[in-house]
Amino acid sequence: MRAAGFRAIGRPGPGRTIAAGLAVLLLGACLGGPDVPDQLLTLSASSSRAAAAQTSAPGQTISIAEPSVPQALRTPRVPVYVSETAIQYLQDAQWIEYPGALFGRLMSEVISARTGRVVLHPDQFVQDPGLRVTGQLHRFGIDSTTMEAVMVYDAAVLRGDSGITTNRFEARVPVAGVTPEAVAPALNQAANQVAEQVAAWVAQ
Repeated sequence: MRAAGFRAIGRPGPGRTIAAGLAVLLLGACLGGPDVPDQLLTLSASSSRAAAAQTSAPGQTISIAEPSVPQALRTPRVPVYVSETAIQYLQDAQWIEYPGALFGRLMSEVISARTGRVVLHPDQFVQDPGLRVTGQLHRFGIDSTTMEAVMVYDAAVLRGDSGITTNRFEARVPVAGVTPEAVAPALNQAANQVAEQVAAWVAQ
């Protein structure tokens, strides 16, 4: 006798195998499948330091740690926030790499250009950590309720013996539509606005 509520599972017949295969194909089509999308997005710094050697006195370097990210941003896909409790992902486009790494490098470039100080890669800060910037990228995507590209970044700075200070930075840039062509420049502008804000704060 079989237990109530359970069903015996046997070898699927040919019809069931074909139906399962079609279901996988349909699901792959809905989610974009394994193929590379038409658009690979990246970030470009609005401010770049000159191609020249830099030197720094001990303790005057700046170390930028790659931002931590929530689960929604642990992917190269671009989130579209449809409500406070639900997100979707932009079709036909994705980041060339995870957004936390992209924004970390953008921020390093902008802060170096704006402050004139030596900015170290996370793997180098053990040599002379100086002022260390860490943070979390809370949001980076499209707010479909306001039709804006949005970035929210919480930063923390350790200034030697002065302790840790924190700050939240946010940028919103209007978008004409939820398409790769419309959102790419808006996301880049929002990221640069936040990086510029962080640079001004760090330089204080």
